[in-house]
Amino acid sequence: MTLSDVVFAWLGLGALLAAVLPRVVAGRPLSLPVVFLVSGITVYLLPLPLPAVDPVEQRVLTEHVTEICVIIALMGAGLALNRPVGRRLWASTWRLLGVTMLVSVLATALVAWWLLDWPPAAALLLAAVLAPTDPVLASEVRVGEPTEDKHDEDEVRFALTSEAGLNDGLAFPLTYAAIALAAAAGGGWSGEWIGAWAAKEVVLKCVLGVACGLLIGKLLGWLFFRTRSSVLRLAEYREGFVALAATFLAYGVTELAGGYGFLAVFTTACAVRAAERAHGFHNVLHDFVEQVERLLTATLLFLLGAFIALGGLAPLTWRGAATGLLLLLVIRPLAGWAGLLGGRLRGRERWVVAGYGIRGIGSLYYLAYALGQQDFPVPERELWAVVTFTVLVSVVLHGVTAGPVVARLDRRRSEEPAAPGERRGEEPHGSPSPHARP
Repeated sequence: MTLSDVVFAWLGLGALLAAVLPRVVAGRPLSLPVVFLVSGITVYLLPLPLPAVDPVEQRVLTEHVTEICVIIALMGAGLALNRPVGRRLWASTWRLLGVTMLVSVLATALVAWWLLDWPPAAALLLAAVLAPTDPVLASEVRVGEPTEDKHDEDEVRFALTSEAGLNDGLAFPLTYAAIALAAAAGGGWSGEWIGAWAAKEVVLKCVLGVACGLLIGKLLGWLFFRTRSSVLRLAEYREGFVALAATFLAYGVTELAGGYGFLAVFTTACAVRAAERAHGFHNVLHDFVEQVERLLTATLLFLLGAFIALGGLAPLTWRGAATGLLLLLVIRPLAGWAGLLGGRLRGRERWVVAGYGIRGIGSLYYLAYALGQQDFPVPERELWAVVTFTVLVSVVLHGVTAGPVVARLDRRRSEEPAAPGERRGEEPHGSPSPHARP
């Protein structure tokens, strides 16, 4: 028996479980990510000849594998959203990005600076890499399959899915801010980098990311649905792997152009979705992406569990653990609630959106990327320990509670009478309702 034989056997078993487990855990206070995370910990505690898993030593591999997983998840999120992009229709999303995300980053950086006594650059880096959210890790809080009805989404699932689709890209300027601060000031503070950072990392790269995504999405939408050539009209052939082509094309071209590829992938998916909302090809693309995403996520969480079992949390201090818990249990819920004030979400729905900012694969990617760009005045393993602990707690806490919480929310919605003159699931003047279910 060789090491490669063991790896192949585990890969096969993992792929089979990734197909079976979603149906097994459906309706239970459990999730597929939790199962694979715990499985990774359990398996690597056994005396088996398994390869070492260390994202610190294997930083480049970690960066690229998590990168692939994130961009595929972004394509899946964009393809699943039914609502056209707009100021009013996406009002909850803009609030979560413009208020909640920024407040969360600022508060987390201040906590890391004060409680952990980390230099400003390291504190900002921790806050930046923990900024992205990931509803993939609790499927109950993300939208379902695409439909042709733009009102066929409840506000809670829509807000969390669209937020995650965009904040994965918007975390890049924040990460670059930490990199620039570390390069300029090391363990201290300097403001000399802010002007160049704002012009290039915030404005230029974001504009390029959105512009490239729109252009590529419109071209692909025309190719999929509108070209006169039946050979090139790919929607007629229902090839799901075309979603991967769109993902990698949008990401690669945008990165070559100097923009944010994460923003481009999500924008491309939304543009393709808008090209022909009623076509069944969207379901084919979405289903294929979802299967690939599920397999990659399960694999990465298994490996994260392996890293934990091999001592990945050994450098974690109680202050580091407290920082992660404060983000998940205090900072994000309060920042989310404040950001959604005055919006269409009310009461329990607002608290669910505020509380379920799940941390996941995006945080692992950003940390691996940043540590490859600049040295920070904090031990790398300590950074990895705090981020890993936060993701671990988020996956378990949110994965276990999401099902019962959202099911209760759905039951309450179904029991509420519709307002006079309205159909259930629709608000006056055609606005999407927080009571619509996917």
